[in-house]
Amino acid sequence: MIVATWNVNSVRSRMPAIADFLADQRPDVLCMQETKVTDEDFPAEGFAELDYEVAFAGEKSYNGVAIASRLPIKVLHRGFPGGEADASRLLVAKAGRIPIVNTYVPQGKDPKDEAFQHKLDWLARLRAFFDEQWTPRTRLLWVGDMNVAPEERDVYAPERLGNHPDFHPDARAAFAETVAWGFVDCFRQHNDEDGQYTFYDYRDTQSVEKGHGWRVDHIMATKPLARLCTRAWIDMAPRLGDKPSDHTPLLAEFEL
Repeated sequence: MIVATWNVNSVRSRMPAIADFLADQRPDVLCMQETKVTDEDFPAEGFAELDYEVAFAGEKSYNGVAIASRLPIKVLHRGFPGGEADASRLLVAKAGRIPIVNTYVPQGKDPKDEAFQHKLDWLARLRAFFDEQWTPRTRLLWVGDMNVAPEERDVYAPERLGNHPDFHPDARAAFAETVAWGFVDCFRQHNDEDGQYTFYDYRDTQSVEKGHGWRVDHIMATKPLARLCTRAWIDMAPRLGDKPSDHTPLLAEFEL
């Protein structure tokens, strides 16, 4: 089973690139973030033509999460239980027998902004959600654009980016606390090299060439599932293609 995560930065704008990626890598499951489309306008027919079933939760112009799968999927939650709060940032579905939590974690704007505290609270709420729904013994995936680079080697210039909301010590600590619930970083399980990034800022038109990236997209698996992960890799082809997202896909393979 191959699982991919990708912040597509507008699913409708990115459909040609998504089609090329699905044809090239043939993941069984693709989790997308920042789809930027209401549910009634989601291009589900485009995925059906590619033999993928799709579930989604979106809003106009912002946020949005979706899961496309070649396996049968069953939606478990859109947003946190007890309401539709953050429905366009959290989508939980079972693909085959594996529950997948697809998240687009709030970015936080600035450490001095109240939005940053919301980010920290959101991660704490997510950890509580894991406690409510599963145990670390469950075969469970948590994937998505987490808007956190966990380690210094996950950003191109850690010495001057320490106050960025995606690398601030408080954001990293909140993320680590959620990971500590029982998750393993599938990419780091198989790749120890520095300079491995999934995000390259549009504002720097030479960011890829200069290696000015961030590793903020992650595939996390509980230990029983992580033991079955045979490889994980970043696919740079979509970031180098025509009209790219500022993120590029991350993939992991599991021998189930």
